[in-house]
Amino acid sequence: MGFIFYLGTDYKMRLREESATTFNLMPFLIFAVIFPVFIGFFLRLPKLIIEIKEKKQWSFDWIKVAEIGIPSLYIAMIPILTFYFGLNLLFGKEFLLLRDTTFTTTAGIVFGYVLLDSLKE
Repeated sequence: MGFIFYLGTDYKMRLREESATTFNLMPFLIFAVIFPVFIGFFLRLPKLIIEIKEKKQWSFDWIKVAEIGIPSLYIAMIPILTFYFGLNLLFGKEFLLLRDTTFTTTAGIVFGYVLLDSLKE
């Protein structure tokens, strides 16, 4: 897990440097949104494997996805949405003022975790 996190962070820094030289922000923004979601998946994956081994009936908790997952997905996607739709979005101006991806990264991790956690026995 730590090695995957290291590789992803290293690749993200390379994309940031490349986007600074080529002025093409989309590869960096897409990776900055997708990578935290996969980290959230990996954090929840061990418990999901244990639950799969129990071989019970599965369902999907739509309420958890609607209340936690969709807002965290929106926050995680603010960099891309702001790039396409401008500053008229909710939290769009704050994202550009902070110039930090910690908030959106945390939201992406939460979304990935909640997405796998919403699978219920």
